[in-house]
Amino acid sequence: MAYRETEKMRKRKAEARQRILTCAYQCVAQSGFRSARVTTIAALAGLATGTIYRHFESKEDLFAEIFRLATQREVDKVAEALATEGDATVRLEAALRQFAERALRGPVMAWSLIAEPADPKVEEERLAYRKAYARLFETAISEGMEESCIPQQDARQSSTCLVGAIAESLVGPLSPAQAGSQPEAKHHNNDPLVDSIIRFCMQGLTGTRR
Repeated sequence: MAYRETEKMRKRKAEARQRILTCAYQCVAQSGFRSARVTTIAALAGLATGTIYRHFESKEDLFAEIFRLATQREVDKVAEALATEGDATVRLEAALRQFAERALRGPVMAWSLIAEPADPKVEEERLAYRKAYARLFETAISEGMEESCIPQQDARQSSTCLVGAIAESLVGPLSPAQAGSQPEAKHHNNDPLVDSIIRFCMQGLTGTRR
C-alpha cells in the first residue's frame, strides 16, 4: 500500500515550516542574512537543525524565501500608500515617506533587503524587489503626467532614479543614517532625514521646490 500523508501530518509540517520562517525572519531582522545561523533558527523554532533541511533544500533557499516574504510586505505597504486619495504627487510623497519611515524603524532589515552582500539566490530576489518598486513608481508618475501635476518625462527612468536615490540615502554607505557598514537596530528620530529625501525626490520629479 502506498504511503498517504494524513491531514494531521500535513498540518504539523505546515506549522513547523511556519515556525522556521518566523524564527528565520526574526534572526535576519536582528542581525542580517550573513549573521543568521541555521542552528540558531532551529533552536528558536524548537526543532532539530536537520528538520530545517526537510522543509528547505539549503540555507540559501530558506533565506530567499525570507527575502520574498519580507520584501512583499514592504512593497505592499508602498502600494497601499499609492492607492490613497489625492493627485499623483500627494500619493508619491506618501509612498516615499512610507518607504523611508519603515526603513528607519527597522534599519537592520532594511539594510538586509537593500544593501547587504548576499548569495546569488537572494540577489535574484533583490532585483525583483527593486523592479516591483520601480513599476509602482512608474505607474504613479505616468498618472501624474496625465493629471498634469508632474511634467512630461521618461516615467520608467524617473522611477529607477527614485528607487536608487531613496535606497542609497537610507542605507547606502554614504547615508547619514549609517554609523558603519551595518546599521544598529536602534530607533532614531530621523524625520529631518526623511523630509530631506522626500524633498529631493519630489523636486526632481516635479521641477519645483517643495
